[in-house]
Amino acid sequence: MSNSEKKQPKIAIVHDWITNMGGAENVVLAFHEAFPDAPIYTSTYESKKMPLFNNCDVRTTYLQKLPKVLRRIHKFFPMLRVRAFQKLDLSEFDIILSSSSAESKQVRKTRPGQIHICYCHTPIRYYWSHYDEYRKDPGFGKLNWLIRLAMPLLVPPLKKADYKAAQEVDYFIGNSNAVKDRIKKYYNKSAVVIHPPVDVDRFSPSKKRGSYYVAFSRLVPYKRIDLAIEAANKLSLPLHVLGVGSEYENLFKLAGDTITFYNKEWSPEFVKFINKELDNAKGFIFPAEEDFGIIQVEAMAGGSPVIAYGIGGALDIAIDGKTGILFKEQTVDCLVEAIKLAEKTNFDPLFIRDRAEKFSKDNFIKQIKRFVSDKSK
Repeated sequence: MSNSEKKQPKIAIVHDWITNMGGAENVVLAFHEAFPDAPIYTSTYESKKMPLFNNCDVRTTYLQKLPKVLRRIHKFFPMLRVRAFQKLDLSEFDIILSSSSAESKQVRKTRPGQIHICYCHTPIRYYWSHYDEYRKDPGFGKLNWLIRLAMPLLVPPLKKADYKAAQEVDYFIGNSNAVKDRIKKYYNKSAVVIHPPVDVDRFSPSKKRGSYYVAFSRLVPYKRIDLAIEAANKLSLPLHVLGVGSEYENLFKLAGDTITFYNKEWSPEFVKFINKELDNAKGFIFPAEEDFGIIQVEAMAGGSPVIAYGIGGALDIAIDGKTGILFKEQTVDCLVEAIKLAEKTNFDPLFIRDRAEKFSKDNFIKQIKRFVSDKSK
């Protein structure tokens, strides 16, 4: 039988949950483009909030049958997700391609010859690399006290279950070199790096830039948008803060007169607004330690230099002094100095855009298809 006649492997895509748009969900959509016949399995699915998945074959676990009020708070119950993924019957598939920052890697191979490839956004942060940070500020607002009490009791058995699942994965792909290192450190497994897909074609960078800076992310504690706001306050810098999240009220109180908030949920109209903001911004401020940080690449695709905390995924993305400025300490003073340096630097928006092309969706799809093909031979 020739290679062209060889039976193509059946592929299943598995993702933690599909309830809000983010970088991980864009990875799953790119998986779907690469393997359009592959169904997508997930713990819970909010179809009305996720129109980009309308044409996908999305299949859910039994958690989808929970009453709506319980389904919305499923993130409080990770062990339920562990069991839900373990109960999935994927025996008809030759390759399981999981997209995981939580429990989707818990899916089980049920027959000889199956291959599990895990695209790992990070080993679960609140178990491994950032446990102390999450316990200090879990990001659940008024329920923080309850989470703090529960973590020492719940996390050890969950870590054990997560480690065990990782040992059953045949091949790991990390979304950055920082994640590759974590996979080795926490799971004792090797990984290759394939950076996540970015839709760079959405953006059309303007040569003449505006006078404002942008900070855009979910408004949750670890994103450290407070640093961007405090730095902008000190410098009387026009700053546009985009996004929603539990920290909105605290950040709004912190903001001075030069800060403008755009507190909007994801929608096609908001995406167009984001595109315009990044196509014209003087710069993009990214104070978080992120596993990769797709929004940094999106900012660069719009020609915006990125002023980023020089750790984690930022080291894979930015070229210090050419596509942005990296600062070494996660403090207001260090960020202020980085912004001052950016103000003195003559950035080329088209050069910055060219750098972003490295992370294009087309490039990602080619790499994933090649990786899956190589491992299925």
